[in-house]
Amino acid sequence: MAQDFASWLDQREICVLGVEAGLVDEYLEDRWVHRRRRRGDRFTLREFVRLVSVDGTAVARQSTATAPRLHVRQKFEHYLLCERGLATASIRLYGDPVGRFLEHVFGDGEVRLDEITAADVIRFVQLDAARLQHSKRAKVMTCALRSFLQYGRYLGDIHADLHASVPTVANWSMAGIPRSISACQVHSLLAQCERRTATGRRDYAVLLLLARLGLRAGEVVELTLDDLDWDAGAIHIRGPAQRCDRLPMPADVGAALVDYLRHGRPACHVRNVFIRSRAPQRGLRGPSAVSCIVFRALRRAGIESPCKGAHLLRHSLATQMLGNGASLNEIGEILRHRNPQTTTIYAKVDLASLHALALAWPGGAQ
Repeated sequence: MAQDFASWLDQREICVLGVEAGLVDEYLEDRWVHRRRRRGDRFTLREFVRLVSVDGTAVARQSTATAPRLHVRQKFEHYLLCERGLATASIRLYGDPVGRFLEHVFGDGEVRLDEITAADVIRFVQLDAARLQHSKRAKVMTCALRSFLQYGRYLGDIHADLHASVPTVANWSMAGIPRSISACQVHSLLAQCERRTATGRRDYAVLLLLARLGLRAGEVVELTLDDLDWDAGAIHIRGPAQRCDRLPMPADVGAALVDYLRHGRPACHVRNVFIRSRAPQRGLRGPSAVSCIVFRALRRAGIESPCKGAHLLRHSLATQMLGNGASLNEIGEILRHRNPQTTTIYAKVDLASLHALALAWPGGAQ
């Protein structure tokens, strides 16, 4: 774990001998995306920070090396934010592979994008994909690299079409099946919330938003008091790519929000709807916090699920709608899919319709 933490610090140009203890929480939040957090991780890393610090006190200290590649990466991330409208989490996913690529090609020297060759691109993808050892992470890496090479052409610094030289990663789309739980299990999940406590009221409202409206974890985190339109009975949702959608507020969701806001939410200056249960009083740290709420709820209800994150309830909502006769277009509108093709994956769980298409096994009963 310490080695992964040190690599994470290197990608952000932070000196490991002067890292602040607060960065441990940020690292664990990023790490949650790829693997489950284990009890004791925070304590272990904070002890590691204390041991490697110069005088036993962790003090923030940015690397003194002003590597040119860092400035190029920062400009690229600014482009993703201002020109492409990507979310902060997406920018981080794109920025890290680009930083590794620039370090691979130029090291600490001057960055000349016009000197990048197709051989440099292919060699980096081969090495980095072997290091990642996961097809989805490797696919994100290649997508980030293609975006960066197109950005170089946009600036006029890259003249050749290096975008086409990025190797593809074998990762077939629509190959999996959406993981979900039944409507009875969702009901049991909600019933196990301890709604007499402030934390229980908050978790119940979060779970209802996920189960009734199919919100993404990041959308729950970004929800503010200004997004709740009580007069119209609607909720404004800030989705990916800085999109803002408007959804009707179901009666049970509105009642849960009112109960939390009146009797559970602490009085503070933060405009986020959902506040941490422990000091300091501020919004949830990120999507991983919402996934933790789902994970704890599943454990309380004794539900064994193939996945434990917040997306489980989004998939469950789509599966239940399909079973109740909703069309894929209607499901796509509720889940706010930009591409209709994204919704077609739920056709795999419509067993009644698929049964009519199944062919008889050769030699079997008709």
